[in-house]
Amino acid sequence: MHTRGPPEERRPTDRLQFGVINLDKQPGPSAHQVTGWVRDLAGVEQAAHAGTLDPKVTGCLPILLGDATRMAQVFLEGEKEYVAVLELHGRAPADLEATVEEFVGPIYQKPPRKSAVVRRLRVREIYDIDVLEVAERQALLRIRCESGTYIRKLCHDIGLALGTGGHMGHLRRTATTPFDDSTMVTLHDFADALAFAEDGDESWLDEVVQPAERALTHLPKVTIAPNAAEQVANGAQVYAPGVISVEGVEDGDEADRPLVACYTPDGAVVCLGRLVGAPSRETGCVVSLERVLV
Repeated sequence: MHTRGPPEERRPTDRLQFGVINLDKQPGPSAHQVTGWVRDLAGVEQAAHAGTLDPKVTGCLPILLGDATRMAQVFLEGEKEYVAVLELHGRAPADLEATVEEFVGPIYQKPPRKSAVVRRLRVREIYDIDVLEVAERQALLRIRCESGTYIRKLCHDIGLALGTGGHMGHLRRTATTPFDDSTMVTLHDFADALAFAEDGDESWLDEVVQPAERALTHLPKVTIAPNAAEQVANGAQVYAPGVISVEGVEDGDEADRPLVACYTPDGAVVCLGRLVGAPSRETGCVVSLERVLV
């Protein structure tokens, strides 16, 4: 079995084959185009982004490089945060904040006609909406929501509820669990970091490209013994005797089959899987494999 060793000891250039970039997408290109540019700059065969952003939308677009693309499903487990301009079709009413607050919680949404998914009514959770500023016919909103929420549709529905009508203006994604806008880098930063690395200075690349494990910090953590990791590399499930420790889950959580990340004791990720057995059990399967990463 080949492991990559402790994440903090890997060279920045090695992270190009198993790393993540918290990219600040600029307006103009699609998320797919930007991901292609990152892939070509890095010189790797594969790259994958964390959730589509329309061409005009800016902000947090984590991009997985190389073998880390196998982990793309992790971004379906977390939440998203946006800052959006709600363009009203009339003056902002006095009850704007109270009306917006009514959209916190589960809401029904049907994807717009131009979306890439089936237009089927579905439920999405809005965790929080803050009205940051109101001016004439505009309201600046900060929205925390479940992955897969259509902010354009949400703005349209808020406009209807206010009685003025409304649509989404500028939109910026400020967070995609576990990343936020405090560590974002631009495509130019990445290109410059690569150029410096070619000249022997990898310090900038060290900041721009993070170990792939950084994308898993929001998931429960299961540490397994090296011999168990070898068995996982050959397709075995994670059985109780090979489990050293479990963080972030309790007995009973297995009923919900949460996604977990399994690591060797040195902090290198081995696989992703679903918790199917109680963490405290002494026999039987604890984690059912979904993605092997070694």
